[in-house]
Amino acid sequence: MFRQVSRVVLLVLVAAGSLAVAVAEEPKADGGKTKSQPKELTVDLGKGIKLEMVLIPAGEFLMGSPDSDKSGRADERPQHRVRITRPFYLGKYLVTQEQWQAVMGNNPSEFKGPKNPVDSVGWEDCREFLKRLNKLFVHTGIKASLPTEAQWEYACRAGSTTRYFYGDEDAKLAEYAWFNENSLEKTHPVGQKKPNAWGLYDMHGSLFQWCADWYDGDYYKSSPTSDPCGPSSGSLHIDRGGCWNSLPRGCCSAFRHTNSPRPDHFIGLRLLVMRQDSTDEPTKEKPR
Repeated sequence: MFRQVSRVVLLVLVAAGSLAVAVAEEPKADGGKTKSQPKELTVDLGKGIKLEMVLIPAGEFLMGSPDSDKSGRADERPQHRVRITRPFYLGKYLVTQEQWQAVMGNNPSEFKGPKNPVDSVGWEDCREFLKRLNKLFVHTGIKASLPTEAQWEYACRAGSTTRYFYGDEDAKLAEYAWFNENSLEKTHPVGQKKPNAWGLYDMHGSLFQWCADWYDGDYYKSSPTSDPCGPSSGSLHIDRGGCWNSLPRGCCSAFRHTNSPRPDHFIGLRLLVMRQDSTDEPTKEKPR
């Protein structure tokens, strides 16, 4: 008799410039097997360096700040319902300096430390990182990218509707984040604070995280309900989550931060990986 498993890991091995993907199967209650999305995905970059990813299920959430939050900014409104139609994997941690070094061959970070998140990487630098990583992913059926702003906030909230993923209290933020009150004005090794309900670490504080979207302060007024991906052009890109020198408000789940594509020592990245199954095409919807 097969037992239902609660955790399945998909291991992606890097070998001789290519990747081997082991597709996991979960037992069904009737004794058969069904292919399913493993709960975790690990990318082995060699020399013991691994990228750990967590499965984020499809679903709906309220994006932005409600009118009742008087600290919310105009570009976080109106709060609106968003549907994420496809599951995806998101990095359990921010990309670290040793991971960046393994792919790019350099480390631009100001706050050096192999387990610290890579900082001082611009939006175009991240695109090059993704380009090189995806060359390894050829024929594996998966592709890496930056998350959209909607995917990021959905994953950060992990089902919550409060200012932070754990609640509304600023006083508890130090349990979950490195920010201006406890960071000593620098980054720290990833994963030292408490994770959110979906097992993601440092979604608040540490470093702002690049998103794929261009910025438009009025975008929420016309954003599509399903899988919004931001305006088609702009001069600034979105980065989310707060950083080591942020005030608590800058670490809130709905807080929208912007930057030109240039590098800054308060911005890093978190990877999104999605399986490229032909049956998983997202719903197309025109802006309202």
